[in-house]
Amino acid sequence: MTQAIGDTGAEHEEDAALAEARRLIGEGEIEAAEIALRKHLRHHPRDAAALTVLGEIAGRFGYLPEAEDLLRKALAIAPAYADAQLHLANTLHGRKQSDDALAILDDLLGRDPDNLSALGFKASILIAIRRMDEGLAVHRQMLELVPDQAPQWITYAYLLKTIGRQQDSIEAYRQSLALNPAQGAAWWSLANLKTVKFDGEDVVAMEDGLAAARDDESRIQLHFALGKGLGDQGRFAESFDHYAVGNRLRRVQFAFDKTRLSQDVSKAETVFTPRYFAERAGAGAQARDPIFIISMHRAGSTLIEQILSSHPMVEGTEELFDIQNLAGRIAGSKGQGDSWLDDIGHLSLNELGALGENYLKSTRMRRSSDRPYFTDKMPGNWIFAGLIRSVLPNAKIIDVRRHPMGCCFANFTQYYAAGLHYSYDLEELGSYYRDYVRMMAHFDAVAAGTIYRVFHEMLVQDFEPEVRRLLDYLGLPFDRACLHFHETDRPIHTPSSEQVRQPIYRDGIEFWRNYEPWLQPLKTALGSVLESYPDVPKDLL
Repeated sequence: MTQAIGDTGAEHEEDAALAEARRLIGEGEIEAAEIALRKHLRHHPRDAAALTVLGEIAGRFGYLPEAEDLLRKALAIAPAYADAQLHLANTLHGRKQSDDALAILDDLLGRDPDNLSALGFKASILIAIRRMDEGLAVHRQMLELVPDQAPQWITYAYLLKTIGRQQDSIEAYRQSLALNPAQGAAWWSLANLKTVKFDGEDVVAMEDGLAAARDDESRIQLHFALGKGLGDQGRFAESFDHYAVGNRLRRVQFAFDKTRLSQDVSKAETVFTPRYFAERAGAGAQARDPIFIISMHRAGSTLIEQILSSHPMVEGTEELFDIQNLAGRIAGSKGQGDSWLDDIGHLSLNELGALGENYLKSTRMRRSSDRPYFTDKMPGNWIFAGLIRSVLPNAKIIDVRRHPMGCCFANFTQYYAAGLHYSYDLEELGSYYRDYVRMMAHFDAVAAGTIYRVFHEMLVQDFEPEVRRLLDYLGLPFDRACLHFHETDRPIHTPSSEQVRQPIYRDGIEFWRNYEPWLQPLKTALGSVLESYPDVPKDLL
């Protein structure tokens, strides 16, 4: 029987109400569940369990102040109610009150030190606020409680990878596979380290795992991992076949409208004109703190971020969603259409300034040092170049460019946990790259000097001079630490984490040529963009 918590004296009524609410939630009838719970609480206002579920619903839909109020009421009735404490901690973390959330979890763990839900959530908060060593210690504590849980080993391995303990990470992934050899997540995670070379035994184990896999996601991950493993063995035709199947299976899970993207780029070309910027001279927040790093994914943006975060005046904050969130606030705000591009031209100068200040305030919470500059490395922010220029006119923007074939094929071989819906089809990849180049060319024409371009191949070929030129653009004094970026100790969450912990290297630049016989759809989609890529040393292309 569901536990009733409170002093209503009507446990069977409470059980029935909660059971009905949970059934409705399970069927996606959230509004109906809320109505049922509120009706129940009118008669049983001290039902802590009902208050907790109602608070959970409020939190799920972003009503965090209301969620907090409901959960605190539940805990006033039943101070030791673990579910209420867990949801309250989640709500407080969502409201950027992570220390308060940790205090609630510590109180719960003081009574129940083996509560895996509380331990897992505590670890995730510690990691989120960059207390990595403490987060790892909590994960280790969880593994001591459930050493036979393969998914826990995967999470632990990922955290080890993030802080640069690569060998320990590999061993943890292997431990997970020892518990469950058919885990696509573990095999792909090993492949995603980029530095692990699979041998023949690994390939056979992955093939066996693919035959035994029972869910689509694991099968997809195993196809991508086998693409890597067979490529390591030089079996490129078989490797491409697995990449093709994995991408095809992944593509049907998402919607991507390449026509809409092309239309957005065309709309940006009509909105962001020399006249637009001239009329808004002096608008926006005037801070010079942000350094935006934009690019295609897999173009080398993490390397640029690592180089810059090695400078004593720059803090690396990785991939932030704050500009995307600003675009969401603009969309529909002036009633001109459903896109931020429809409304941005109707914002006042004061509104542009307020948006810039909002960005600075929201990103400040993600910084952990007093360095005067910080990086915002979100590759897809190229679509928001005009927004960045409008609300933060003094911010620097760096466009990291990589050869179209190498860059697009690297995306085709990458299983992304979320987003990047364009990356699972060669023709769509080429179309996306073409639109990205078109957008950058537009800003080169209408706002010359707004965007500084780094070509990955040139950076590899002529490293120190390219780094010096980049720092000159940013107005930063040269610092030799930037040349030793691989020695910089910081958490890195992107797929390139292990690559940027090594000195600059040329491996992989030409790797796409092993698959050239199967890449004609990509070449055709790229068209003139491929033909016009800058003339860099042929041995690098």
